[in-house]
Amino acid sequence: MPQPPNGFWALAAADPDRVALIAPDGEEWTAGRLHAAANRLVRGLRAAGLRTGDAFATVLPNGVELLTAHLAATQAGLYLVPVNHHLVAPEIAWILADSEAKALIAHERFGPAAAAAADEAGTPAGRRYAIGGITGFRPWSALLDGRPGTPPPGRTLGWVMNYTSGTTGRHRGIRRPLPGKAPEETHLGGFLGIFGIKPFDGNTHLVCSPLYHTAVLQFAAASLHIGHRVVVMDKWTPEEMLRLVDTHRCTHTHMVPTQFQRLLGLPESVRAAYDVSSLRHALHGAAPCPDHVKRAMIEWWGSCVEEYYAASEGGGAFATAEDWLKKPGTVGRAWPISELAVFDDDGERLPAGRLGTVYMKMTTGGFAYHKDAGKTRENRIGDFFTVGDLGCLDEDGYLFLRDRKIDLIISGGVNIYPAEIESVLLAHPAVADAAVFGIPHDDWGEEVKAVVEPAEGHAPGTPLAEELLAHCAGRLAGYKRPRSVEFITAMPRDPNGKLYKRWLREPHWKGRNRPL
Repeated sequence: MPQPPNGFWALAAADPDRVALIAPDGEEWTAGRLHAAANRLVRGLRAAGLRTGDAFATVLPNGVELLTAHLAATQAGLYLVPVNHHLVAPEIAWILADSEAKALIAHERFGPAAAAAADEAGTPAGRRYAIGGITGFRPWSALLDGRPGTPPPGRTLGWVMNYTSGTTGRHRGIRRPLPGKAPEETHLGGFLGIFGIKPFDGNTHLVCSPLYHTAVLQFAAASLHIGHRVVVMDKWTPEEMLRLVDTHRCTHTHMVPTQFQRLLGLPESVRAAYDVSSLRHALHGAAPCPDHVKRAMIEWWGSCVEEYYAASEGGGAFATAEDWLKKPGTVGRAWPISELAVFDDDGERLPAGRLGTVYMKMTTGGFAYHKDAGKTRENRIGDFFTVGDLGCLDEDGYLFLRDRKIDLIISGGVNIYPAEIESVLLAHPAVADAAVFGIPHDDWGEEVKAVVEPAEGHAPGTPLAEELLAHCAGRLAGYKRPRSVEFITAMPRDPNGKLYKRWLREPHWKGRNRPL
């Protein structure tokens, strides 16, 4: 049986009339049209002065332009830097300067922040491009119009250079060395095979989270590279997601637990109005999923609800629904191209069942934090790296996470894991979201504090706080229970579910040192 062409570009050349992408506005893009747009963008960026190894940044919503930028970068030997469009101007400016981005492509929706960031970072005026109108930016069409849509010369593989979320400090770029080979020499869609997702096979991928996120972009791009149709959502809502799955018979998607909670909150009549039986893989990650939410989703969607644990730096674990039901709470076993290990604070590898810091490594290559050799070194033991999560491996190699090391509460010399307390709070019907952390206590060092986003129809105040404390009292040991509950209108999470807990914790520690 002949091998299918490798990579989106070869697939597009072989079947240019196949619909490869459905944009947020419903417009259908053929593979040939998307291929030509990516080729034109390569030529436009080169005409602007970018050369192999250079970086360019995007501040874009989900849409055709961001995927075009990805396809261009990865065949032109460039680094694409997709910037979180929720960042403010100084944060964007930091990434532009740190990545040494030679060009910036932004959407008018984020125009003021992008323009201020470009000014602060010193992005050359002639290399600022806008989708729509941004003062001082050239139009997107200036990069594409009048340029041949045929494959550009000197094609060589480029990468995405993601910046970490910054939950514990400055955003840091994850830079991998360019391999110096043609794009077709690397199986760019092979990543999805880890999760049992096959090439072609009638698959349609639904993008329902922001594409600036590492995993979301990787899933979408990998789908394009192995012949899947990609349906893109710009702004996610639970019912619209169900409609798109039903309409386009979507087979796989990438989600976060917050989306599960919003879906489960829909009236039963709305949930029943849409057919989601086409879903084969509803992969979730990026944040812990409360057990009751996971069980409810498996009851509704069945065995397609799967989980992974990973980091932008690389490596990870995967758990099927069957794995999770057999071992509740696990995030799975190591990927075939990854290895997991747990080490103590002295750098000694721990046996099964012992709690320590979780480390990972990839067999496919390493990385470095851009311009931060110190952080690169301090997060490593040999070829293993960590993002600071605490956990343990069981005898069968399944990983169980407890919390992030930075979030660990030490009260009276006892270790307290906020994720356990948050899970208890989230099981209460009045709680839409919860965060637990340590605040200063003169005798114990730290005491447990809870911040709660009330569910719709539940009023914040003393009666609800007392109800939640009583709820915890029946489910948690005394030393784990929150000593106080505070309410917030909306929890500081990014759209991928990542909680910026330090924003809640740091005001309590102003002028004091945390005992960690």
